[in-house]
Amino acid sequence: MPEEIIHCRGHGNVKATHKSTLEFTKENYLTSKGDCILCVGADRGINDFNEEFKSALRAGKKLLIRIKVGDLIDEVRAEGSPELILDHEYSMVIRKSTYIDARTLAIRANKAAKDIDRRLVELLKNPEATVEIELAILD
Repeated sequence: MPEEIIHCRGHGNVKATHKSTLEFTKENYLTSKGDCILCVGADRGINDFNEEFKSALRAGKKLLIRIKVGDLIDEVRAEGSPELILDHEYSMVIRKSTYIDARTLAIRANKAAKDIDRRLVELLKNPEATVEIELAILD
């Protein structure tokens, strides 16, 4: 099944306290208001993903999001939707809700930023932390 890999890094302002979303961004900065953002400086945005991956999401396939920092891994499961736009330049938002805008990568997630393993979040607060995000379409 289609897969995308994103590389990004931590930031000193990572809080990961948002109750309904989590986000990865290509932006290099993070203000204290960005409580859903897990990493910055992503090497790709939604608009960079291949069409096979986007088509699978638009077909409503399930998505596995694997967040890795060093030896720590946390996983989030979410769903695609025919309504996904999938062309945002820098933000990738995974939502617990069914709300969709240009930044939405997936909906109906089983976790938001506040649910991410707190040991992983501590690592994400380090600007030197390198993060790998695996996005895998599930059957």
